[in-house]
Amino acid sequence: MEAIKLIEVKSEIAAGTRGASLGIDALKTACLDKGSDFFAQFDAEEVENMNHMMFEYAEEDIDKTAKYIEGVYTMVKRVSRTISFALEDGTFPLVLAGDHSTAAGTIAGIKKAYPFKRLGVIWIDAHADLHSPYTTPSGNMHGMPLAMVINEDNLKCKRNELTAETKEIWNKIKNIGVRGQKIRPQDLVFIAVRDTEPEEDFLIKKYGIKHFKVSDLRAKGIKKVVKETNTHLMECDIIYISFDVDSMDSNISEGTGTPVPNGLTVQEALELNCELIKNKKVCCWEMVEVNPTLDSMNQMAENAFDILEATTQCLLDRSNVPAKA
Repeated sequence: MEAIKLIEVKSEIAAGTRGASLGIDALKTACLDKGSDFFAQFDAEEVENMNHMMFEYAEEDIDKTAKYIEGVYTMVKRVSRTISFALEDGTFPLVLAGDHSTAAGTIAGIKKAYPFKRLGVIWIDAHADLHSPYTTPSGNMHGMPLAMVINEDNLKCKRNELTAETKEIWNKIKNIGVRGQKIRPQDLVFIAVRDTEPEEDFLIKKYGIKHFKVSDLRAKGIKKVVKETNTHLMECDIIYISFDVDSMDSNISEGTGTPVPNGLTVQEALELNCELIKNKKVCCWEMVEVNPTLDSMNQMAENAFDILEATTQCLLDRSNVPAKA
């Protein structure tokens, strides 16, 4: 019987604003404030980060098409290794991360552990995260994890010229875990995505990526959307869920790097994650982008912790997964 293992990734080098590395500790503060023993229930492992790079680079030395790409490469590789080991040990990785770029490492690690299994991804986020260094308007690599794992440069929409070094590292990132594509774009489901650039819209249309808008969720109901999501991913052997807290409405809290209006309520996010994780194909769940430096009274972390605790309980309930082996 598998046990849950917490994987903590306090990395923020790929974000556009500082502070996401503090999100995990903010969740732990919320846990204590609520009188919960959640973090005492599970074994945990922290992945060493590369945040020191932010103090070592002069502004003029940062590649504007892929900021801190050497560090992102290292982090994706480290996370991939950690996730693959956790899965090979028979545990369920429950990942708490800072910026969203390291989700590429999570996906690469799952694929490394299960190279012959078809992997589906449920991406609950305000953003599509389909940019590459060739298309990015900002250079912030937390907008690139899905391009990394579907092995997509999107040269049709190219706006940037890359240095030889950046090209080399970008290609190395796309080959972490296993070489080339980790997931088919058709095996990706977007939920609550609502802030995209034309380059991403091009790929969404090109691949026909399944997308449930917030309005769809409310019109159909959460259980219907979950049923349709599971049906869409029926041919997948395993599923990974990535939950970015900016999928929630910016009125709830500004405590995330890129808040966007017209998002999910806390209750909708909680119910959605709980329903999705009941599917026994789900082998890994991740929460990202809590940033307490942009918040007041730790509000985002308080809400995010409620979702984390409830989702974990649904996971425990689905197959009597023990807290510790």
